[in-house]
Amino acid sequence: MKHWYDHAIIYQIYPKSFQDSNNDGIGDLNGIRKRIPYLKKLGINAVWLNPVFVSPQVDNGYDVSNYFAIDSHMGTMQDMENLIHDLHQAGIHVIMDFVLNHTSDQHPWFQDAIKDPNSIYRDYYIFAGHDNQRPNNWGSFFGGSVWQADPANTGQFYFHLFDKRMPDLNWKNPEVRHAMLEVAEYWLKKGIDGLRLDAFIHIAKADLRQSYPTKNNSSKPVVAEPFFANLPQVQEWLRPFCERIKQDYPECLLLGEAASANVNLAVDYTTKRNHLMDSVITFRYFTEKDDDVNKDFPANYQPKQLDMTAFKQNQTVWQQTLAGISRPVLYWGNHDMARLRTRVAKNNVEAESLAMLMYLQRGIPIIYYGEELGLQNLKFDKVEQFNDKTVKDFVQAAQDAGLSYEDAVEMASQTHKLPARGPMPWNNEQYHGFSSVTPWLDGEKRDQACVVEEENNLESVLNFYKKMIALKKEPLFQDGNYYMLATDEKSYIYQRKLGDEEAIVAVSLSSEKEQVTIPTVFNNELLKAGQYNLNNGNLTLMPYAGVVLKKQSKE
Repeated sequence: MKHWYDHAIIYQIYPKSFQDSNNDGIGDLNGIRKRIPYLKKLGINAVWLNPVFVSPQVDNGYDVSNYFAIDSHMGTMQDMENLIHDLHQAGIHVIMDFVLNHTSDQHPWFQDAIKDPNSIYRDYYIFAGHDNQRPNNWGSFFGGSVWQADPANTGQFYFHLFDKRMPDLNWKNPEVRHAMLEVAEYWLKKGIDGLRLDAFIHIAKADLRQSYPTKNNSSKPVVAEPFFANLPQVQEWLRPFCERIKQDYPECLLLGEAASANVNLAVDYTTKRNHLMDSVITFRYFTEKDDDVNKDFPANYQPKQLDMTAFKQNQTVWQQTLAGISRPVLYWGNHDMARLRTRVAKNNVEAESLAMLMYLQRGIPIIYYGEELGLQNLKFDKVEQFNDKTVKDFVQAAQDAGLSYEDAVEMASQTHKLPARGPMPWNNEQYHGFSSVTPWLDGEKRDQACVVEEENNLESVLNFYKKMIALKKEPLFQDGNYYMLATDEKSYIYQRKLGDEEAIVAVSLSSEKEQVTIPTVFNNELLKAGQYNLNNGNLTLMPYAGVVLKKQSKE
């Protein structure tokens, strides 16, 4: 049975940064409505909205304090209903980000839990320890311990994998599982078409008494991911949740964020017999080289090159392992990583070729807003702009190793996720048509990209993306099988085949002219980035160029 999402082409919108409609410097729902004609012309058929629920905005909306209401910065419930309606009228499906591992500490459940140790909501969260002694040495993804002292001064601690103001929910409690299902169905009843299940792999935790063994038995917090990622109970607890949603809303796309999941776990999470998700997003695609890393200070925000051999291996393994199981998610960027044009692509030709390479593979594309313009990370000049202690620590360590403050901040600007969330540039006016006031996230723009100019330039990145998306809609690139040809790390070539139709996607990964041999039957150009020459099966690709060639049809 075919579903709409089998042929989804998803556009990720970071609502705070897309379009401000009321001139408060923050993007909103009515701003997105205003840009529906742009989305339609781009050719996508689904949007994924980062969280728009009521939130104190400690983590830009991933700290939810009310799942049943829209944050006032985003608009009203009526605005949301109008947006869903108008997107549907334009033939665009709506996927909402659903935060199910944790809430804000301002959520009424948590507030009740810390006000009354006997509250039924106490067991909605994970409290442990006694006499002001932490249960274990596990570390938070945001630094420090996962354990924060109970504000009620009970001598216990509550568990938080992320910020201390974002306590984890206790999914072991059936009432929590039921409550989260109610939230999901509330929004599905509103008419949304899918849910991105944020951080779902973390809902189960190991025995809280178990510390992670360290060399010196140190009590210093350690990120003990095996104890709170991809444990068997994740599938056990999510299965009834997913089954019920699919029973009530069979056309709902369940898209899971499985950041650290390997390909075999992706099979478990998406195979039909397990009644879980339709597809998962992994962070395992992008292996980086550490050849140029300065060992004198931390590597976390030092720019690194993509290891193209490992990247090809990762892509092939995911493509082949998931064949016949589910569709891989195809992406180059999102709100949690630096932009493609900053992180990997040295110029727009390379950005176009890499887009062609990724999105014409078998799977579901997710295009991060602005990527279709060749948008780059913002340039920050002060460490305070990152609002991130890890960046402050990095810059200090880099300075101690002899790097200038400016160079250290520039490194972070190129690699951190926040500069990748800059305002969408619609025109060349003062605030680029995003707002009439200073945007919520302000930094120096590195590029000339903007929608108005690119729409009128037939050679622009935007117009390339439009052609590529149109090509992706063809059955060959939706349903055809996938086979990667053997080449060195300087090129990436694969074949798509559906019945009698065949095409080759060939991309140069080199800064020099690259020559490869392909079957002579592939000579009908469907799409190109940069320049190439084809002569009787001898394909010469100019630096970072790419081309899609279809097999000549039989007369």
